[in-house]
Amino acid sequence: MSGPTLDTTDVDRYVGVPLGGGQMKDPVAPNDVRRWAQAMQNANPLHYDDAYASESRFGGLVAPQSFAVATDTGHGATPAIQGVVPGTHMLFGGDEWWFFGPRIYPGDRLTQDRMLFDYKVTETKFAGPTMFSRGDTTHVNQRGELVCKQRSTSIRYMAEEARKRMGTSEQPPAEWTDEQLADLEQRKLAYYEEIRSRGHAKRLWDDVSDAEVLPTRPLGPHSVESFTTEWRAFNMTIWGAVAYSGVSTTLQAGWLPEMTANLDAAQLDPALRDGLYRGPSRGHTNDRYARLIGMPRGYGYGASMGAWILDYLANWGGEWATILHSNSQYRSAVLTGDATFLDGKVTGKYVDEATGDHVVRVAYRMTNQAGAEQARGAAEIAFPAE
Repeated sequence: MSGPTLDTTDVDRYVGVPLGGGQMKDPVAPNDVRRWAQAMQNANPLHYDDAYASESRFGGLVAPQSFAVATDTGHGATPAIQGVVPGTHMLFGGDEWWFFGPRIYPGDRLTQDRMLFDYKVTETKFAGPTMFSRGDTTHVNQRGELVCKQRSTSIRYMAEEARKRMGTSEQPPAEWTDEQLADLEQRKLAYYEEIRSRGHAKRLWDDVSDAEVLPTRPLGPHSVESFTTEWRAFNMTIWGAVAYSGVSTTLQAGWLPEMTANLDAAQLDPALRDGLYRGPSRGHTNDRYARLIGMPRGYGYGASMGAWILDYLANWGGEWATILHSNSQYRSAVLTGDATFLDGKVTGKYVDEATGDHVVRVAYRMTNQAGAEQARGAAEIAFPAE
């Protein structure tokens, strides 16, 4: 008896072809930046406190480098979800980012160019035949400056097969005692006390030791409430905020009927393409639809995982450092009830002869309260030489 198959015929015609999709109608507002910092649990005052930010090198409120994905539609995954593959769903498999220097400030207006880069089909224990597709989103500001580029990996799989294989192996949500929650809050405060203690000081490349260990960043416990807060920090989820043009199949990519946005009815009621209430994202906050696509319960957004990582690197480097590149692999889902712990270490230092950048390499890892790996990756961060 033959097993499940994944028909990717329709995907081939989109590889390497410039794509359309959504563009945000309005420029970045100060509260967009503040809302993003709040949703990503990033209590760095550069991104929400005007008085503090005014004394920084930026002279005012500045968005974290992770904010670029919030100026886009579809979490940066839309170019990696092209072509109709019936009966499929998707998870984030990873993100690679390149940053080119310009930062994002209130008043900026970013536009995106998109393209499906490539894909491959492999066999996985999770769902049998599974497509790993990569799509590129390039962000350009209103001055024509190249801000950054995201290469997102989408894992597209047969939802029915994943549901069959899910079985009963998943553990129930973690139960946290009052003492454990209090300890977690103290660890969060200790992390932010260390970030705050650096103030606006310029940390130099020479100040970074060759084997420096980064402080642990705790997040969570994650919940339907925290996932909903994250979702609403993406302005694309606001009714009427996006203008659509050109060709993109993301919202009609072969999703299950229960996970498909009703684009016609949404002309009357926008909630029917909202994503939180109806559409491919509804499983993140609704256990019923999470199980429908092979997840045991509500689960976190890959875009948020990527933002946690970028914020972690940026907070450690300080306001004078700049992330140049980060490449993350997402290894397991962040589920309701989980906490997340980010750890990292310096793995090398060098001077880029082509650019003159003084670069520090960092390896990082994200785990949950049981030690299960949620993500891993490596980054290059530029520090001032003097």
